[in-house]
Amino acid sequence: MHLNDWIADMERLAPPELALAWDNVGLLVSPDGEEITRVLVALDCTAAVADEAAAWGAQLVLTHHPVLFSGTKRILKGEPATAGIYRLIRHGVGLYAAHTNLDAAPDGVNDALAARLGLTDVAPLPPDGLGRIGRLPGALPLHAFAANAERALGCTALATGGAGDTVLTVALVGGAGGGDIAAAAAAGADVFVTGECRHHQSLEALERGVAVLTCGHYATERVVLEPLIARLQAMQNDVQYKLTLVESDPQRRLQEVQP
Repeated sequence: MHLNDWIADMERLAPPELALAWDNVGLLVSPDGEEITRVLVALDCTAAVADEAAAWGAQLVLTHHPVLFSGTKRILKGEPATAGIYRLIRHGVGLYAAHTNLDAAPDGVNDALAARLGLTDVAPLPPDGLGRIGRLPGALPLHAFAANAERALGCTALATGGAGDTVLTVALVGGAGGGDIAAAAAAGADVFVTGECRHHQSLEALERGVAVLTCGHYATERVVLEPLIARLQAMQNDVQYKLTLVESDPQRRLQEVQP
């Protein structure tokens, strides 16, 4: 498949115009060739992911998080923030990022997260439509909802709010969504699910009377990768996809880390 055709397919699934103004999405590194037959999919372009792509013979890496933002001034092989992109360039492998456009897109990150949490009547979360809001099939106390979320996402959750608070309406933003607490409260959510939340944002949630469940940046965004691969494969018969085997959540409970 030609690179331009692959990009056109990807833009149908995650239109670049849905990206927030500060974001940097699309083709970030050109591959050496124009024909795409293998694409490695990951959340982040780390050095390990870049090496995995090259070893597998991929022409392109598709990530959720962009490596290049406005603050990037140099690409050095020994610099952790840019080692992955340095290795991609050396290997001749391209890089494409779908970030907040994939968050907002139908069947993107936040729809995948809503599905994993078992929500119904899911709709975009006002005012920008990046997040989602929906309902549980039946009301649950916060502690029971949190336990279900942990099982569904394979994570350890932290809660702001009372364990017995009743949860029926759920708003969510995968990743770093703490800035949308006010939107969740305004939409009438009982709980707001996100990946991470700052201290002052947790205090804001208490003041606004909305519970918050933080389930980890990795866990709340990785849910989209397998469905995204399935959708791309349904559109393309001549491209192989592989979900990275070297990526894992950088934040884990100490008990899960082997000495």
